[in-house]
Amino acid sequence: MNNIELLKKICETPGTSGFEKPIRDLVLKAVTPLVDEVSIDAMGNIIAIKKGKEPKRVMVAAHMDEIGFIVTHIDDDGFIRIHTLGGFDPKTLTSQRVIIHGKKDIMGVMGSKPIHIMKPEERTKAPRIDDYFVDTGMKKEEVEKYISVGDPITRERELIEMGDCVNSKSLDNRISVFILLEVLKKLQNQDVPYDVYGVFTVQEEVGLRGAISSAHLINPHFGFGLDVTIAFDVPSAQPHEMVTKLGEGTAIKIMDGSTICDYRMVDYLKKLADEKSIKWQPEILTAGGTDTAGVQRFGKNGAIAGAISIPLRHIHSVIEMAHKEDVQSTIDLLNASLQNLDKYDWSF
Repeated sequence: MNNIELLKKICETPGTSGFEKPIRDLVLKAVTPLVDEVSIDAMGNIIAIKKGKEPKRVMVAAHMDEIGFIVTHIDDDGFIRIHTLGGFDPKTLTSQRVIIHGKKDIMGVMGSKPIHIMKPEERTKAPRIDDYFVDTGMKKEEVEKYISVGDPITRERELIEMGDCVNSKSLDNRISVFILLEVLKKLQNQDVPYDVYGVFTVQEEVGLRGAISSAHLINPHFGFGLDVTIAFDVPSAQPHEMVTKLGEGTAIKIMDGSTICDYRMVDYLKKLADEKSIKWQPEILTAGGTDTAGVQRFGKNGAIAGAISIPLRHIHSVIEMAHKEDVQSTIDLLNASLQNLDKYDWSF
């Protein structure tokens, strides 16, 4: 896995659901030289097209948005109340730094009731999102010079390397944005059988919204979701809870909470991975969903769809962790799958 600096820039650039402009601008600049055509639809999805030999359409969806928050209220003391944009594990938020993106970026910290003054029953209760507020260290008058109701908030975390892994905020799903860019770069000087639509989607974390609209526009024959999945390979985890493990290769999705992948696509990916000696593991995620559902179901004719997933520890928390070899395996499998689609018997 190369180009860590690009991945770092992608992960650290803000862009929560519905407020993707900063990350969209970065991706647009990076992808434009790599493909034949680029456009942005009305919702803000980037659609990058690599022309193939035949006019069939293959859609690969990687969402740009990250989980975050939105300002809902500023109280008389200057403390900020929030609502989530996407799903969070509340217990990971205590005393974490965040950035409010108002007229200028303002640093804040997630505040909550100190344990010293909690009642006994409060100490054992799991925290909720509405237990938190954002403290900027400023009075109301100063806060309101820069911050308004409706401003987005993102986590403050840089990407670092830890052992064989990368550790950062927003690896869900910026790691897939990085992978799709790397694959489109590889395809620059290679032929593909069908037109490849690399779609960097918006608002996945709040309901797959960008994938739904872009799939309807593209009407793909084939579809790939590109997203992370759970790696719960940690102390106390039972084997059936792990879903995937870090370092065991890219994950070929069989199903998740929103999609049963086409059995032909699952078979195609497994056989191709074995043929190319790409390390892989199966993924069954019984809850949660990805853009795969939008790609599969919202084209006018439906699509033969599946997904390639990157195992991720500490998912939907302040920081997340992925293994570099799993990232490279995902790049290799997606690249191979786009080049060999015409060599498989897709009949029922």
